[in-house]
This record gives sequence, C-alpha cells and structure tokens, in this order.
Amino acid sequence: MTARADWERRIGRRGLPGDENGSEWLPPPSGLRAVAGGGHVTLDWDPVPGAAGYLVYRAEAADAPFEPLDHGGGDVLAVPGGPYADTSGEPGRVRYYAVAAVTDGASAGPRSEPIAATPGAVRGPVTVEVGGAADGSAGGDSGSHGELARPWEPMIGSEHLSYMLRRDTTGGQVIGTELREALRIAHHEFGVRAVRAHGILCDDLGVYAEVDGRAVHDFGGIDRVYDTLMELGLRPVVELSFMPRDLARDPGKTVFTWAGIVSPPRDWDRWADLVRDLTEHLVGRYGREEVVSRWAFEVWNEPNLEVFWSGTDEEYYRLYDVSAAAIRAVDPRLRVGGPASAAAGWIGGFLDHVRDSGAPMDFLSTHVYGNVPLDLRPVLDGYGRAGTPTWWTEWGPTPTHFHRVGDTVFAAAFLLRGMASAVGRIESLSHWVASDHFEELGAPPELFHGGFGLLSVGNLRKPRYWALDRLARLGRQRLPVAVGGDGAGGLVEALAARADDGRISVLVWNVTLDQAAMSADLDRQVLVRVAVPAGVSYLVRHYRIDADHSNIPRVWAEMSGGSDWPDDKQWALLREANTLDELVPATLAAGEDGLLELAFELPMPSVSCLELVP
Repeated sequence: MTARADWERRIGRRGLPGDENGSEWLPPPSGLRAVAGGGHVTLDWDPVPGAAGYLVYRAEAADAPFEPLDHGGGDVLAVPGGPYADTSGEPGRVRYYAVAAVTDGASAGPRSEPIAATPGAVRGPVTVEVGGAADGSAGGDSGSHGELARPWEPMIGSEHLSYMLRRDTTGGQVIGTELREALRIAHHEFGVRAVRAHGILCDDLGVYAEVDGRAVHDFGGIDRVYDTLMELGLRPVVELSFMPRDLARDPGKTVFTWAGIVSPPRDWDRWADLVRDLTEHLVGRYGREEVVSRWAFEVWNEPNLEVFWSGTDEEYYRLYDVSAAAIRAVDPRLRVGGPASAAAGWIGGFLDHVRDSGAPMDFLSTHVYGNVPLDLRPVLDGYGRAGTPTWWTEWGPTPTHFHRVGDTVFAAAFLLRGMASAVGRIESLSHWVASDHFEELGAPPELFHGGFGLLSVGNLRKPRYWALDRLARLGRQRLPVAVGGDGAGGLVEALAARADDGRISVLVWNVTLDQAAMSADLDRQVLVRVAVPAGVSYLVRHYRIDADHSNIPRVWAEMSGGSDWPDDKQWALLREANTLDELVPATLAAGEDGLLELAFELPMPSVSCLELVP
C-alpha cells in the first residue's frame, strides 16, 4: 500500500499536450467536417504535413472555452488521424469542435476554425465490403493487397523476468510456473518473438557489488533468467534498468513494491563498464550472430517521469550516450534505442540530442495507453531519419494499476483498434503485459482485479486475449476492406485476410475511445459482403466476444459468491468455460454477383470474427 500511495502521489497526469504552446507550431488542419450519427459525431479533417497526430477540442457554445476531448484513457489525448467519433454528447444537443496538429505527445499548435454538430438519436446500419467488392468509400480502411503486417509479433511486456524463477503462489497458483506458461502461450499462439521487462539490473539478481572499493560483476542470475526465456523460444529486449544499489547515486530513490532504484549512477565509468561487460557476456554466452540479429538494448524506462528517473533530462541523455557507446564497443552492429518515454514524451528533445551528440539510435521507443499510438514517421522524417523503426514498447487500455477496464470486452475491441491502426505504419506495438502475475504495486488481490495481463492468474484467457488470438490467426494476405454507414471508421472498423488454404477471415469490432461511454447504447446492425467466386459454397463460422460470449470475468462474477479466489472445483469449471464462443455455423454460397452476405447485430463494445472456409 505504501508503494501504491507513493506511485499515485508522484505519477500525476500523463501526457496532456499543451494548448498552443509548441515551440514549432504546425498550421491548423483544414477541411474539418462532421457527420452526425446515432449517439455520436464523427469528425474528419485534411492531414497536416509533419503532424504526428491531432488534438480534438470541444466547446458547449460558439463563444465558450474549447477544451481537449478526454477519452478517459489517462494518457495522451491526441489521435494519429481521423475519423474520430465523439460519443460523449447528448442527442439533439449542439456542440462545437476544432482540431489542432501535434508533433509529439506534448505540444499542440493553433486550432482550426470551429464547426458545429449534433449527435443523432437514431442508429443507422453499417456495411463492410471485403475483397473485390471494396470500393474505398469514405469512412473505411481500403487497405491493399499484400502481406498483412503483424506489429504484435516483435515483443510483449512482462513483470520483471526474475519472476519466472519464483516458487511461491498467488491465488494458489505457482507464480514462476504460470508466468513461464503465459510467455510460452504468447510465443506459440501469437507469434511473439521477444519480451520486454524492467529490472534486469536490480539487486535481486546480484549483478553488481563493490567489494573493498572494487566493482564486481556477476551475471549468473541474468543467465538463469535469459536461459529460461530462450528455452521458451523467446529473446529479451534488454532494458537497461534499474540501478544496482552499490552503483546508485541516490539509492533511496525507488519505485514499486520491489524497490527498483531509479537513480543515475554515482560513477559513470563504472556504469559504462557494467554495460559493456554485460553485453560482452551475452554475446559470448548466446552467440554473436544470435545477439546481433535477434536481440536489442533499450536504455532505461520512462525517464521523463520523476517516478522512474531521479536525475535531470541531461543526465538521462548522458546515460543513453554512455550506454550506447558501451554496447557498440562490443559490436557496432548491435541495436540500441530509446528514450522509452511515457506518453510519447521527449521525442523532439531526444532526437535533437542524438543528432547533436552523434549517439547511435537504431529504433525510437516510447509508450502510450488508453489511445491509438501517434504516427511518429513525419517527426523522424523531419530529422532525416526516415525509415527508423518506431517501437511502442508499452501499450494497453490503461496506465492505471487495478483498473477494471483491463478485464472487460471494451479492452478486447480497443486492442483491435490499436493494432489495426498500427498495421503498416508501426514496426512494434508491444502489449503491456502477458500475465496478471504482476506485482509492481502489490500482488493481485483477487482473480479479476483489473490486471494488465492478457491472461489472468490461473492463465484464464480474458476477452482481449481472444481478440489478439483472432488477429494472430488472420491469414498472411491482406484483403481490401471498406466500411461505410453510421459510425464507420470512428466506431466500427474491420480487417480481413486470406490464408494460403483459401480460408477468408473478417474481423469486425465496435468500440469508442471514450472509456466513460463504454456502456453507452452504440450498438450497430452490420452487413458484411465478401467478394468470392460465384456459386462457391463456404462453411461460415462466427466467433463472438461480447458481454455474453468469450467473457470469463462474467462467468466468475456469477459463480464467485463474493470470493476473491476460486476453489479447486471452481478453477475446473472456469477452465472448462474459458472458450472462444462460436455461434451456430452455416453453409452459404455466393450468388451470381459473387457476393456472400452476412448480417448481424454488433454491440458496443464487441468483436465478431467471421471465418469462411471453402
């Protein structure tokens, strides 16, 4: 509780862009337009060259103050682009909107000219056109033929990896055993290749000590952790954190219940020696080509937050330079990046620094929660770094520990919105985290407590696990999709792909970004049309994730009787009920027009996955 109170005192509000205070303002977007729909207003605008995203403002009257729209995600408010659905208004009540361009998570330029719009009371239908029938109509994601990018595969987050070695229990389940199994599932079911976690240099692994004034490095604990990870088929993203106590300038500056030390080093040369020796050790133990081609090094975690870095901005930049130089001294091909910032912060400052210092940067890393990630490609282009990979090394529905949204169907549809947005523009969007065996602010107090994991304690599949499962099972060939109608693009979105065996999968979801409206009446009737050869029959399987399907937290709520943890009988019943629910399959054939049609209700929030098997 002490760690939790300290966290909540220091974390503060994250990542609110400033109101017209950027040092290099971008011009306001032009062509702002609004379309009223049932329970919402969908906004869109013309893109601004150089913009990473856009901040949407709203006012209650033409002469009233404009305030940024807050989705309730607790992090960056700007979105990478339109269409954007405001679902916070009342039907029949006029509101005024304006939009400003942003260059990162902390600056906003002047606002556009405002426009007025009024949410409607009547919900209209939505159409999803897949394949040759797609016409690229407004509000849709026209997509393109080609291989479907998979930004969830490069990495996933985890509690610090020494937890894989623990033998004690939470909820009667062995922590290390279950964390290892959760990471194995992420690798085998989703194709995840690496794991990012904090604390590899913390004192629980005994990495660094000073004996009679001499620095002693012991990598045996790291070996046990990384050997275990490699046995699962995964590689680490070596996040260089936190500071060993004997090397810390301010050892009393800590974070989390496990007291990660967030201080700069008291001796920069000894820090450089530690990083270089660790890198040499990893190359020697696991093989030079293995580490060069499949590993990466990230310098620290969220140093733009005082809770994670007790030093100054300049001291973090020094930490980055010293660390990057030590890594590259072992092999100039090794990948290193940062700043691993919270809320898309420090992007411009970090890029300024590496430009001026000449320090290597093989990837740009940052974090965001409760929103779709910004598009940092224009910012990188402006620094002459076009093509530099962007790694969002933490992302999820909320940055808040024990927030109930993590266990909901809303989080499942939100996951698909974020991942679909990342396809083709972001190299890595790393879900934070795989497992609810996670103790930054204390052990899980009950089964469904709002943990960050895709999997609960007991490795039950939450709704957002099933969303990622369906996404990962999409075929490799992306099919063009156009979504039209009431809420298209702002509420209802879709992805479609064809597998090598001819199976066609269509994912459709309905979700608002506004977490305060996650129970709003925004259901839609959807008609999906898939272009297939005329007369060919398909077995159509329809999987659902909604309040009544694929929703294990609801099952537990009905059986728990107020208990925090299941007993043995309840564990067995939960595992039996922990399925991806399927509606009754049907065999359908396309007509002479080559269109196969399916109509269904799509609640908000919910996910539907259609599989067409020839």
